[in-house]
Amino acid sequence: MIKVALTGNIGSGKSTVAKIFSVFGIPVFNADIEARMLYYHKEVKDRLMSELSDTILNPTGEIDTKKLASIIFNDKLALIAVNEIIHPLVLYKYNNWCNKHKNDIYTIHEAAIIFELNLQKNFDVIINVSAPPDIRIKRVMERDNISEVQIKARMANQLSDEIKCDMSQFVIYNDGNSFLIPQVNLIHNKLLTWKS
Repeated sequence: MIKVALTGNIGSGKSTVAKIFSVFGIPVFNADIEARMLYYHKEVKDRLMSELSDTILNPTGEIDTKKLASIIFNDKLALIAVNEIIHPLVLYKYNNWCNKHKNDIYTIHEAAIIFELNLQKNFDVIINVSAPPDIRIKRVMERDNISEVQIKARMANQLSDEIKCDMSQFVIYNDGNSFLIPQVNLIHNKLLTWKS
């Protein structure tokens, strides 16, 4: 089974591309969703609180993801600490998931920060979804109802699109002018006959 990482900066349209791959019958592991599910585990919540205090909790005592995001995207040390707690657990879940899909030709692991966490060595192929910064900002403002300042703070924690494109085997352009399905179909067909 070929392990494919699907990455791209905030607002690039990774999830849209992942949905197209899933329509083609390819199993998709969404690292962001898996990470958010970990916030409900008591031991993870306790570790996060010991790093960041109980200010990250909402009134019902669960982790408030918006509060957490506002802290970690404005404090590099906090971001590193949270990544060190969450991402080994996500990778463990991913490896177990891969065992269930070992008979598939290839699978997709969707995650924004593959290169930032130096995870590229875990994959055979990397696809980067690329979009201009102004388009990405507009998309995220509409999707998440947050300010341009907040989005730029998150963008500052990600490698540039140019670097990600250079480090990837494939690039999908989601600039509003390029059709996505033909680009995904082309890569899909190449992966069906991929020799690592």
